[in-house]
Amino acid sequence: MSPVDVTAWIGRSEKAYDEISFGNIQRIAATLSEVRPGWGSPLPPLWQWCFFQKNAPESELGIDGHPTRGGYLPTVENRNRMWAGGRIDFYTPLIIGTAATRVTTIKNAQEKVGKAGNLLFVTVEHKYIQDDIVAIREEQDIVYRDPTPLTLKCSAPIPDADWVEEIKPTSTLLFRYSAITFNSHRIHYDWPYATECEGYPGLVVHAPLIATLTLRAFCRANPEAKLKHFSYRSICPLFSPEPFKLGGTIQSPGRGMIWAGSDTGVAQQGEVIFE
Repeated sequence: MSPVDVTAWIGRSEKAYDEISFGNIQRIAATLSEVRPGWGSPLPPLWQWCFFQKNAPESELGIDGHPTRGGYLPTVENRNRMWAGGRIDFYTPLIIGTAATRVTTIKNAQEKVGKAGNLLFVTVEHKYIQDDIVAIREEQDIVYRDPTPLTLKCSAPIPDADWVEEIKPTSTLLFRYSAITFNSHRIHYDWPYATECEGYPGLVVHAPLIATLTLRAFCRANPEAKLKHFSYRSICPLFSPEPFKLGGTIQSPGRGMIWAGSDTGVAQQGEVIFE
């Protein structure tokens, strides 16, 4: 497929408004098997991904379940979309029960050609604002790739860890996370599509779900830590219902390395900076 000129999209932006509603908080907590935070409490880390979603009708979805390309994002046909990683600065918590705004801007878009075909890398900035204060700033890396075979096995071995948790990603967990994030990408809940159309061996565990669970494991192991920055990168997919582990180490004061992976190796790795 031909490369795409996406330079015209750089700088485009949009705003989304939402209330950090108690009803949605109850659904998130149930999905993640968490104790439900109370009204007026700080929003737990990365739960902002369950808000500010684009509510596209089914008629505006592509065959993969994503909203049809366009608007502020580049129009890219016949590509598979992947959430590759990101960087997040935590300034002050969003508060449950209060309205907020997300301002989204395309910071960069670059087309590359490699062994896997054409790859479009898009970096999107999100600013989460509440009471006129930027509470969270995030950069999200999205990759649009030609529908070529993926490397499904992880090569980096799981490192030693100061703490480890195990997760069994049931199809119910994936379905419910898709629901609370209003993510209709079919690789997460439609087995025939995931296996026959995109070539996966099973349902794909959401990259943001993995990041959320990995950072939660860090917070459980280090309850006094105050998050300042989190960066993460997806290396290879994880699939339901195969169990995977979450772990990490404190490398130096205020800096930790965290990871998620299976018996085949590390699937996602990240760094936490904290006080």
